[in-house]
Amino acid sequence: MLTFAPLRGLLVLLLSATAALAQSPADLTAAGDRESAARQPAKALPLYERAIQADPRHFAALWKASRELVDLGEFETNVETRTALYARAVAYAKRAVALNENDADGHFELARAIGRTALAVGPRERTKYGVGVRTEAMRALALAPRHPGALHVMGVWNAEIMRLNGLARVVARTFLGGQIFETASWAEATRYMELSVAIEPQRLVHRLDLARVYRDQDRRADARAAYAAALAAPLTDPNDEMYRRAAERELAAIGK
Repeated sequence: MLTFAPLRGLLVLLLSATAALAQSPADLTAAGDRESAARQPAKALPLYERAIQADPRHFAALWKASRELVDLGEFETNVETRTALYARAVAYAKRAVALNENDADGHFELARAIGRTALAVGPRERTKYGVGVRTEAMRALALAPRHPGALHVMGVWNAEIMRLNGLARVVARTFLGGQIFETASWAEATRYMELSVAIEPQRLVHRLDLARVYRDQDRRADARAAYAAALAAPLTDPNDEMYRRAAERELAAIGK
C-alpha cells in the first residue's frame, strides 16, 4: 500500500522553512522581546541578530541585542568569552547610537556595555572607561531625565569612583580629568540610586546597588532595609537569581 507520509513530512519542513524566511525584522524583534521578557537572553539574542542581518539599520534590534549580550556576559566565568560578549555589546550599541542619537535607550545600552566591560577589570584599568560610561549615561538622561537604567548607571559610576583609594584615585583623576572626577560623590551616588528605585521599585538590581551604596557609607540600617527589599523583589531580569544570592550574602556579612 502506498503511503504519502514521507512526502507530507517534506512538505511540512518546506513550509516551516518558508515561514521562517518570511519573518520580517519586526517579527523577529517581537519574538526576541517575548524571549527577553521570559528572562531567556540566550534565546532572545539570535532572534535580534537575525533581525539585524535582515535589516542592519534596525535600531531596536541593535540596542536590544546589546542588552542581551551584557546580560549573558555578566556572570560568564570564562574571561575570553565574557570579553567577546561585551565587545559585541559595545559594537551593537554604538551602531544603534549612530543610527539614532536622539533615543535614550541606545545611549543607555552603550553606557551599560562600557560599564560592564569596566567592572570586569581591575580598579586601575576600569577608570579608563569612566569617561565613556558617564558621557553616554548623561546623554541618555538629557533625552529622558527619568530613565531608570541611566540613573542606575550614574549611581554606580559615582559609587565606583568613591570606592577608589590611593593610587587608583590618582589614575582615575588622570583619565577622567579633575573636573569630571570632582563631580563624583556619595551624595550623588545615593541620589541617582534612590531615583532609579523610586521609578522602578520592582527591579531587584536597583535595590541591590542602592543597598551597596548605603553599606559603603556605613548606613547599616538603610543598607539592611534595602537588602531586604531586594530579597523581596520579584524576579524580572535574567540574572536576578544571582543578584538575590548576592543580596543574601551581603546582608549576612553586614550583621545586625
